[in-house]
Amino acid sequence: MSETPDHLPRDLTVYLIARFALVAVVAVVLSLVGVPLLVALLIGLVVGLPLGLLLLRGLNQRVTAGLAKRNESRARARAQLRSQLRGETSADDSAA
Repeated sequence: MSETPDHLPRDLTVYLIARFALVAVVAVVLSLVGVPLLVALLIGLVVGLPLGLLLLRGLNQRVTAGLAKRNESRARARAQLRSQLRGETSADDSAA
């Protein structure tokens, strides 16, 4: 398979939790200032999600790289399956 372990599920989970935590922190700060909770949550979403793109840039890049790697391996497997369905044999299949 691959030499490096797949950290995509862990990275994605950490990234999502961090983004929601950032929204919660913004909402809590606004509600402590006296903004109504629903308005604070809405402002937290509007401000927190783009702010997360800036503050969590490294984690975002790891998640994006992991998704690209997963999509690449799926595309390779799909191409191999299609060639097998057409009856073509690849160099890997003839060596086995």
